[in-house]
Amino acid sequence: MSPRDVEDTWSDSDDELDADLETAVDLGVPDGPVDDPAALLDATVSRIGGHPTFLSTPHPPPSHATCNNCSQPMELLIQIWCPLEDSPNDRALYVWACANGACQRKAGSVRAWRELRFNKKYAEKLERKLARRKAKELEEAKAAEAEAARKSQPKSNPFALGASSVPSPFGLGSQIFGGAAPPEPTQTESAERGGSSDDERSESDMEDDDDDDALVAGMQSASIEDSPWKSAPAYPPFYLSTVSEYLPPPPKVKVPAGATVDPDDDNAPKSRDGGGWDLEGYENSIDVDHAFERFSKRVSYEGEQCLRYERGGTPLPFSSDKVFDQLFPLPPAPPAPVTKPDFMVTPPRKRTYAPESLPRCPHCQSRRVFECQLMPNLINVLRAPAEDSQKKLTDEERRAEVLRALKGEGASSRRGMEWGTCMVFSCEQDCSLEQGSTWREEYVLVQWDD
Repeated sequence: MSPRDVEDTWSDSDDELDADLETAVDLGVPDGPVDDPAALLDATVSRIGGHPTFLSTPHPPPSHATCNNCSQPMELLIQIWCPLEDSPNDRALYVWACANGACQRKAGSVRAWRELRFNKKYAEKLERKLARRKAKELEEAKAAEAEAARKSQPKSNPFALGASSVPSPFGLGSQIFGGAAPPEPTQTESAERGGSSDDERSESDMEDDDDDDALVAGMQSASIEDSPWKSAPAYPPFYLSTVSEYLPPPPKVKVPAGATVDPDDDNAPKSRDGGGWDLEGYENSIDVDHAFERFSKRVSYEGEQCLRYERGGTPLPFSSDKVFDQLFPLPPAPPAPVTKPDFMVTPPRKRTYAPESLPRCPHCQSRRVFECQLMPNLINVLRAPAEDSQKKLTDEERRAEVLRALKGEGASSRRGMEWGTCMVFSCEQDCSLEQGSTWREEYVLVQWDD
């Protein structure tokens, strides 16, 4: 049998090619209870539950964590340490939510705040970094001009009298006859070839250490021990670890010669960088909730995820509801033909993410971008055991409880969150005051679990 007739269904090379695809999404997963008192006072430690740890003093008013419906203090769901690379500000994100039954499915029961603290030392470090970058760009521009000028000069005639541009094929010739020795590389050139110098590296390391020390000192001064925040209700704290999201490779599809592949087809192979999934269109169908199907499939690859973080990315909708229609609006239908419109075959309309549907930042009027969303497993992690879990109900008490639930009675006393996902959208410019600490409330969209 000839080699071309043999179909290789599996090999080591195929296994390497079929490795999971890493996406741009960072997943937050629970990593055990926080039992270290120092970690509870460190705002750089992302966490689930617990009391908030602020970046600076004075602390914000407790009204920041008050439910807009029942005016009661809310529990902290998650705290994320998320500074931006080119920003001089230390940055943390806090999300509070009300667990009162009467406040579920109401706006204002989930609130997100962003705290920024100007870091003077890091700002100076960014200025030096920017100055070095500009100097390097200027040197590269001068070198490019010199190279262009050299190429534009007319070529010399190698047979002309006095021509010495051609190097001697013998290495010692120029030295024997007194020619100029090749120039030694300057210190700047050596540094460019070998990377940063030891002095620069040591200076950078010392700057990092100084920044860390200043940050820890600031955290300790922002303790809530003598603050009303200490008496606020709170869930048990858990560490929040970050892992990358990996998706299985797309199935191998053999396309016949001359055939085309629909890029929006669920069974079509996607790009290997994993970014094509978020940009797929959502089909408009009344039979199947495609949004929930895709949500369930995506989450199934890492069932422990409590947080999805991708600033400037695309949210993962939980279901087809009003929030879904806002973020993924249905495009207009194509115009019907003048003749025989009933026989027109139209492809299904595709929904794509529309960030322009979000309200702008009220402080700087910049647009808002997706930053993160809370996932259903977070409710399971924070779910406190019922106080009467050990109490056995009689048949009559159980029937009475079921009747009250069917009639909607006792909703105000019921505790528990009923959302499917909470999406947080923050200011694209990350606006803040020039100095000191800044608090900004961000835009939250909640999809409820029906």
